[in-house]
Amino acid sequence: MMQFKGTRSKSSLKLGEADILCKNGCGFYGNPSWQGYCSMCWREYQKSKSGQSGAAAKTEKRKLTPDSIGTEAFSKFEEKKNKQLEKRKQTVRSIFRKNTETGEGSTTNRVRRTSLESQQVGGEFAEFLKTLRKATALDVSKQVRAFIERLQSTGEVVVDEHSEMVLDFYQAMIDRTHTHQLYRGMTADVGEKMMDFIERYVMTRLYRVVFCPASTDDEERDLAVQNRIRSLHWITSHLLDVQLHESEEVVSNLIEQAITAITEMDTKRGPPDKLACVARCSKHIFEALRVSKQGPASADDFLPALIYVVLKANPPLLQSNLQYVTRFANPSRLMSGEEGYYFTNLCCAVAFIETLNNDSLSIPAEEFARYMSGEATPCDPHQQHSCAGLKLMQQNTQLLGDLKDRQQGLMSEALRLQQDMQDFKLTFKKSVQDVLERTPLQIKPRKTKVDIDSENIDTDNLPPPLTPQVVGVEPHPTQITNVDLEQFESTHTSPAELS
Repeated sequence: MMQFKGTRSKSSLKLGEADILCKNGCGFYGNPSWQGYCSMCWREYQKSKSGQSGAAAKTEKRKLTPDSIGTEAFSKFEEKKNKQLEKRKQTVRSIFRKNTETGEGSTTNRVRRTSLESQQVGGEFAEFLKTLRKATALDVSKQVRAFIERLQSTGEVVVDEHSEMVLDFYQAMIDRTHTHQLYRGMTADVGEKMMDFIERYVMTRLYRVVFCPASTDDEERDLAVQNRIRSLHWITSHLLDVQLHESEEVVSNLIEQAITAITEMDTKRGPPDKLACVARCSKHIFEALRVSKQGPASADDFLPALIYVVLKANPPLLQSNLQYVTRFANPSRLMSGEEGYYFTNLCCAVAFIETLNNDSLSIPAEEFARYMSGEATPCDPHQQHSCAGLKLMQQNTQLLGDLKDRQQGLMSEALRLQQDMQDFKLTFKKSVQDVLERTPLQIKPRKTKVDIDSENIDTDNLPPPLTPQVVGVEPHPTQITNVDLEQFESTHTSPAELS
């Protein structure tokens, strides 16, 4: 596969603070799912829109003429027929879904699995209620239980109605903490913490009912986004103008942690837990940017890096999770604060991926078409490989190259040692030959053993120290005879000495 290098101008993929705020000017964060409005302005917009459509319908009803009655009746008949047909389809789908999920002997397992999944959240909620006054804790438990039962008994309704019910319940509980005497004296921190536990517990219990319902197109949008991300697998950090040096081990590990965090979002049930995964992913991205730039990262660098991480991760059920958080999270979480900022950027990143084209990357249309068809791959100077397997292969290749260099060095050292040994052998032989030439070998007659105790010894052949010497021997005093004594006295004694 060839690599294509085309001319491109620097992309202006930046998202300022004003771009993520509500377009109504209220100061809160907007959301692409709400057409740029925040949750409160979006609800007001929907109410005003529904009121206008209701008034328009009444006006049109007054304008009906006898000629149009038959057409209107036929249209209503067709609409009713289509609704009944769609209801039958959903009923059949739900039957097959229940048969697939439950099966023979698996209903009990499903109930147990659901209770185990919500057991931890329920235990934490119960522990928190113990910290409140008994009357307050009983009222909170009563309100939460009644709401869960009421929503579960609504049956199959539009998911927007469930969202309205949940958001109204949040607001009702907040108003109750401010007005009801049972909550008198509760601090703002305790009230906020109580709403966090209520949100997590309620949505964990209602997760199977409200997450990706059959009445929405969330599943189709999930598949569309997933296929879209797969088709954009060739996009590198260089094309997005992201300064992420993935060749560095620290940056690569941080990117992997960010991918893990955004992927774990689908394993959580409560909106706060899903938002915590988004926040954790975003913090890893900021840290990776800081290490790559060797300095603090700005908000302008964050969105392209987030887009790049989403493209690499391709999180499961991405649209369903975003819609779930948008519909059922406490609006105060999404309208302001750190989690709201990160979530808004994630929604903008997904919207950018869905509409990405050559103008988005500031590259020619021909180059973009080549990348999409697979005829060419972009060259990223900061990225060695985008696949973990290829990265491992590169490390192994580099290791084999190092081993080869070491082996070649060892062989050269061995050859040099062999040459040194040969040179030493020749030098030693030459030195011995020079010594023999300087001092020729003289063969002398063989020496015979001389017996020094023999009488017929030839003393002339003995060395000087061994030549026999004639030594005078004086007699022992006890062996002196009288004749000798007289001779001795006459010889050694003077007349004076005798007198």
